Amino acid sequence: MKPYSQDLRERIVRELEAQDESQGEIAERFAVSLSFVEKVWRRWRMTGSCAPRPPAGGRRRSLRGAEALIRAAIAHDPDMTLAGRCERVAHAGHPQVSTKAMCVELQRLRLPLKKSRSLPVNATPRG
Repeated sequence: MKPYSQDLRERIVRELEAQDESQGEIAERFAVSLSFVEKVWRRWRMTGSCAPRPPAGGRRRSLRGAEALIRAAIAHDPDMTLAGRCERVAHAGHPQVSTKAMCVELQRLRLPLKKSRSLPVNATPRG
C-alpha cells in the first residue's frame, strides 16, 4: 500500500498545531483514520518530520548462504528432485526449507528447474 502524500501529512500537522479541532474531527475532515492522525502527530513531535518511514525491506532469504552449494549440486546431479535438494542443503548445515522455497531460490539464481530427459539405452536421440 502506498503511503499518504507528504502534502496531506503537512496539512494535518498544521491543523493540529492550530488546535482548532480535535484529532478525531481532523481525521474525519481529511477522510483518514484517527490512528493515522495520532501517528503523524507523534512522529512530528518526536522527530520534527512527518515523512513516512522507509520500507522495512521484507523477509530475509533462508538460503542466502547456500548459493554455492546449490550451484554445485545442480552441476553434479541435475536430475535431483527439489525434495532431494532440500535434504542436501539441510545436511550441509543450512536451515531446512520447503520445496517451494527451493524452487523460488532456483528461479532467483536463474538455474534450470526441469530435469534432463532420459532416453532408453538403445534409443537414438531425435533431432
